[in-house]
Amino acid sequence: MAACAASLLVSCQRPVSSDSENPSDEDPTGVPWFRDVTDELGLDFVHDAGPVGGYFMPQIIGSGAALFDFNNDGLLDVYLLQNGGPKGAKNRLYQQLPNGRFKDVSAGSGLDIAGYNMGVAIGDVNNDGLPDVLVTQYGGVKLFLNNGDGTFTDVTDESGLKNPGWGCSAAFLDYDRDGWLDLVIANYVEFDPSRSCPGTNDRSEYCGPNLFPGRAARLFHNTGVRAGVPRFEDVTVASGLGMHAGPGLGVVSADFDGDGWPDILVANDGKANHLWINRHDGTFSEEAASRGLAVNRMGTAEANMGIALGDVAGADRFDVFITHLTAETHTLWTQEPRGRFQDRTPQAGLTRSRWRGTGFGTVLGDFDQDGALDLAVVQGRVTKGEKPANEALGAHWSLYAEHNQLFTGDGAGRFRDISSRNADLCGAPNVARGLAYGDLTGEGALDLLVTTIGNKARLFRNVAPHRGHWLLVRAVDQKLGGRDAYGAEVRVYAGDRRWLRLINPGSSFLCSNDVRAHFGLGSIERVDRIEIRWPDGTAEDFLGCDADRRIVLSKGAGKPRD
Repeated sequence: MAACAASLLVSCQRPVSSDSENPSDEDPTGVPWFRDVTDELGLDFVHDAGPVGGYFMPQIIGSGAALFDFNNDGLLDVYLLQNGGPKGAKNRLYQQLPNGRFKDVSAGSGLDIAGYNMGVAIGDVNNDGLPDVLVTQYGGVKLFLNNGDGTFTDVTDESGLKNPGWGCSAAFLDYDRDGWLDLVIANYVEFDPSRSCPGTNDRSEYCGPNLFPGRAARLFHNTGVRAGVPRFEDVTVASGLGMHAGPGLGVVSADFDGDGWPDILVANDGKANHLWINRHDGTFSEEAASRGLAVNRMGTAEANMGIALGDVAGADRFDVFITHLTAETHTLWTQEPRGRFQDRTPQAGLTRSRWRGTGFGTVLGDFDQDGALDLAVVQGRVTKGEKPANEALGAHWSLYAEHNQLFTGDGAGRFRDISSRNADLCGAPNVARGLAYGDLTGEGALDLLVTTIGNKARLFRNVAPHRGHWLLVRAVDQKLGGRDAYGAEVRVYAGDRRWLRLINPGSSFLCSNDVRAHFGLGSIERVDRIEIRWPDGTAEDFLGCDADRRIVLSKGAGKPRD
């Protein structure tokens, strides 16, 4: 691994448009950006959704996945969740081998559990330098400590974590900046499995969220390690998060108001979103409405699901993208000024897509490395459509299948739909839920992992032609066991250009992503400097370096900023 400088520690539904604008004039003969490499790399996971026909509501929501390096060998591994219940198939852990193929190492790992498994969050909760695993479930939560030998130990009961509701997306954060990773879980609804829900034409259907009370997101404070186990205290009520319930599906943590403290955004299905602003004293204030993130530009609360963060126009602040139903539009809120958000979806060109779909997992990433963020959305309905049976999906899931979408960004906040030129990712309909991203090859390009209900998980290799230069930055704190500095903001400067990224893998929907900050640099072959604002509020500058390399920056190894 090359160092930047000596001061660094190296260690898609048929095309539909209901807008008055015409769809974007994409050339479908263009070269694709992604290729399906699932089978050739040995990833043979098939999602168990449980028996079809009963319309068990959790079946239509899960499950997600994680891309993380569980054995610290520098290669991203894959963890995939099952949703077939206690007697169904078990979760699978795949180790990436040096040749790029994947080996199923589930048996004996401790992560091979069955259940109604929804989402996964990755974080080093005991500061030993090893990534631990949290799984949310319909009816529970599981925490697994990494033993460092390829096995994990379930410490849920000893840790004090209890979430008896329907947990969905989860994220780790250090909300009180004490050096221990805390946990937030977006809880969905108080589902009553005895209730049946007829759809149109008297057909049975999965129930919608409006039929059940929502649940408050739950916040757990990490109070440190005792007897070898991290201990968590439920501070949902004390923090203020318990004051407002909602059918939460997506969650992210970032500094949304610029004060250097991590805040929490929860995407609520069919209700106003919640933006919890950190008051620096262990409490949060819900400010989504006053800051513009509660509803869309029409004042409507849509079916908010997956969340992506990114600086889409180079304004040095994070914007927010949230996915919605087929009958709605996915929404982009830009942050202007700091701490205030505006729905700029039409101006961004995102109402001009070639087709619509019910979006779940989503990523803002620079896939062609031209210096501008692009956008991917994976899709699948929650109510029946009118599609004919597809042999690959079966008669039941065919009715819920839709096409994924891919957009290229111009760096000024506008996007163009390039879905139809990307047949592998967007050509075949699927019932997609999770979308995780990361550099699987070590070549600096972002690859995509897609989970689908009742079908195969698929891995898409980034094959975008003429990719620009890149930089992949890992930010760690050696005083905290060398763990990744969740909440750190990384800025890269080159000439009059600058890019902003966040260190936190918890985004998209039910997924955990590559923890490293990825920068596409276009034609730039060398960066002038790198700035990191650490989670404790301090900031450092690191010397510039050549592009096209992976680097590790350690807290305290740079030049302090005032």
